[in-house]
Amino acid sequence: MLEVGTGSGYVAAGLLGRAASVAATDINPHAVRCARARGVAAVRTDLFAGVSGPFDLILFNPPYLPTAPDERMDDWLEYALDGGPTGRLVIERFVADAGRVLALYGRILLLVSSLTGLNEVRELFAREGFVSFVVDEEPLEGERLYVLRAMRDLCRMGA
Repeated sequence: MLEVGTGSGYVAAGLLGRAASVAATDINPHAVRCARARGVAAVRTDLFAGVSGPFDLILFNPPYLPTAPDERMDDWLEYALDGGPTGRLVIERFVADAGRVLALYGRILLLVSSLTGLNEVRELFAREGFVSFVVDEEPLEGERLYVLRAMRDLCRMGA
C-alpha cells in the first residue's frame, strides 16, 4: 500500500499491520518527519517520483482547491491545498503517472471535491485507461467530497 501526500501519516499509520507493507510519500519535509514518527516508512518526494511499485493500493488526498495565482500562500501548507486554477493540477499529474506504480489488478482511492469537478477527474482516469466510480460521498462546508475508486480498465487493455 502506498499513501501519496501522507501529511501527518495518520491514515498510513492506521494501516500498519493491516497491509503486507505500508509506504508513504510527501513533498513536505515536516510531513515526512511526522509520518516517520508514527512508524510509517515515508519518503520525501513529489507524488511518486523515484518510487517503484507495484502497489496493490494507492491512496491520495490531493490538493484539490481551485487556487488563483494571487491566492497563493507560498508556504508548505500550500502544497496540501493548492490545486491550481481548476483544482486538478496535481490530480492530472498523479493520474498520468499512477499506472507506472500500480499493480495490474491494483486500486486507487482518491478524494475529490465538487469544487474540483468530479466528472472531469473521472475523465482524466478514463483517458489513462482506468475505470472509476464513487464509493463514498459526504457534504462538507459548501462542497461535496467524493471518494473515487479507480482501477485499470482490463477490458480495454491491449485493444
